[in-house]
Amino acid sequence: MTIKEIITVPNEMLKKVSEPIEKFGINEKKLITDLFETMYHFNGIGLAAIQVGIPKRVLVVDVSNKDEKKKPMALINPVIKKLSNDTSVYEEGCLSIPETFIEIERPKICEVEYIDEKGLKKNLKCDGLLSTCVQHEINHLDGRLIIDHLSKLKKDFIIKKISKIKKNPDRIVV
Repeated sequence: MTIKEIITVPNEMLKKVSEPIEKFGINEKKLITDLFETMYHFNGIGLAAIQVGIPKRVLVVDVSNKDEKKKPMALINPVIKKLSNDTSVYEEGCLSIPETFIEIERPKICEVEYIDEKGLKKNLKCDGLLSTCVQHEINHLDGRLIIDHLSKLKKDFIIKKISKIKKNPDRIVV
């Protein structure tokens, strides 16, 4: 198990469309283990492989509360099959866009087809936070970020702010 470095904006890798996984083997199993380890280490609820520099269509999620037993899920080659007309709004954060939270309106329910860690094709109906998280991570696989929902001006401001933080890593934020 390895905690990976998370790529942050403005890295162009985050704009790449991830490639499907053709064969699921030991390397892919290790990748999933590393993604979970990294996600938990950074207190995330979802992480796509592209966020650690691997442009493969795999993501991990766990939206369980701190008081609950963990409910980790790995989705390989996920495809959204259906979106509800009803929407919900969550204030979303992203490990690739530190210290930034944006209210985003998304379909409340989504149905996803994917392959699980055992190589079985599955369908999952997601609601609430799980739906938001899965849509967020699939957006990563498609090269889209939460800041892409903003105006160019707001997006550029956030990227500039994060670039300054990267240049001054010892800076204390109070």
